[in-house]
Amino acid sequence: EKAAARGGYPTAVDFIRLCETKEQAAEIIDYLERRKEITGEYAARLREQLNRHGLRSFGKRRKPGVQPASP
Repeated sequence: EKAAARGGYPTAVDFIRLCETKEQAAEIIDYLERRKEITGEYAARLREQLNRHGLRSFGKRRKPGVQPASP
C-alpha cells in the first residue's frame, strides 16, 4: 500500500525501508502490530517476506527525512 493511498501517511513498508538490519525491521513490525497500526495477518506476511526474501525485498533503503518521489 502506497503512502499516497493513505493520505500521505507512511506505511509499514516505508518504515521497514528505513531499517539497516533485519532485526530492526522485525522490531518495527512488532511495534506496529502492538499498536494495532497493522493487523496480525499483515504482520505475519511482512515477517514471512523478511525471513524468506530479506530486508531489501521491501525496496531500496530510504534515508530518514527523505520522502520518495510522487508517482
